[in-house]
Amino acid sequence: MATDEPTDDGPDESPLRATSEYESTPLEVYQHGIDTWIVGPLKVLWSDYRGKVGLMIVLFYVLVGTVGTVVWPVPGPGEPYTSTVPFQSMAHPLGTTENGSDLLGLMIHSTPDMFKMMIAGSIVGNMIGVTVGLIAGYSGGLLDKTLMTITDTFGSIPGLPLLLILTALIEPKNPYLIGIILNLQGWTGLARALRSQVLPLRNKEYVEASKTMGQPTSNVFLKGILPELLPYIMIGLMGGATGIVQASVGLYFLGVLPYNQMNWGVVLNEARVNGALLTTDLAHWLLVPLVTLTTLTFGLTLLAQAFDQVFNPRVRARHLGRAREGREPDEDEEKSGDTMTQVGGNL
Repeated sequence: MATDEPTDDGPDESPLRATSEYESTPLEVYQHGIDTWIVGPLKVLWSDYRGKVGLMIVLFYVLVGTVGTVVWPVPGPGEPYTSTVPFQSMAHPLGTTENGSDLLGLMIHSTPDMFKMMIAGSIVGNMIGVTVGLIAGYSGGLLDKTLMTITDTFGSIPGLPLLLILTALIEPKNPYLIGIILNLQGWTGLARALRSQVLPLRNKEYVEASKTMGQPTSNVFLKGILPELLPYIMIGLMGGATGIVQASVGLYFLGVLPYNQMNWGVVLNEARVNGALLTTDLAHWLLVPLVTLTTLTFGLTLLAQAFDQVFNPRVRARHLGRAREGREPDEDEEKSGDTMTQVGGNL
């Protein structure tokens, strides 16, 4: 006689019981992490024309600042008043200044210090902004009011006078220190933006459940709140880097920062002083650093815009699935994914 009672001889067919077919090996765990944090974001970036162009521009500047400084010699002064125009000499492809210094060499050997300023200033500024925004939005009450009062007070200080005073007192020459000083107020806007996002997130069901289960505050931040803020953090990081590049060139051009010949702003200032604005034979002296600066900031801006797609869960999941299957997307998938992205954005 048949019976529906479970027996010890057969498997448990309960729909509530799930068993794994195999155990994950350490290699598979690492592979999953690489797919999630490296392959997936790169696939999304490369699928967006803004990310593709921005990534290529930034990688080009990275190569210039690393390999280029080894391959291309440090420019030295040549014969005065013997400026060479671009594309007439293989030794000076971009021409020379009025005193014979190679413009390409000046651009190449100025790049490492520029990246040092960008990295130090944007990372430190973002760390402060993220910390203040998370704590203020999550804690609320008196601590929130105190932190926001400090943030607003610090952000209301006029930026240029503050930089003039600090550079006069400290006279910074280390590029890492210069980057931190240039982004000294950059964290205030990010802190405000993150606080406004954390305020509704702290009342979400999964955050309340984590607190009810006794999860440490650090786990609630890292697993429940921080992932939702990654688009703002990344855009703040790229925006801070762009601002540091522009501010450093401007302050070197004005002579506020200590003189350093290996800087695009100093090259622009020397071109202005020597009449590059008025003489067509010296116009390249002004145009080369301007194009170098504009191209880098353009690449950083495109990269910041493309990172908005990286943190879109629908787009990222779609690319992760294709990466694991080892295939390219077909036209129907792309249309479906774009429609889902639009719907998600409208919601």
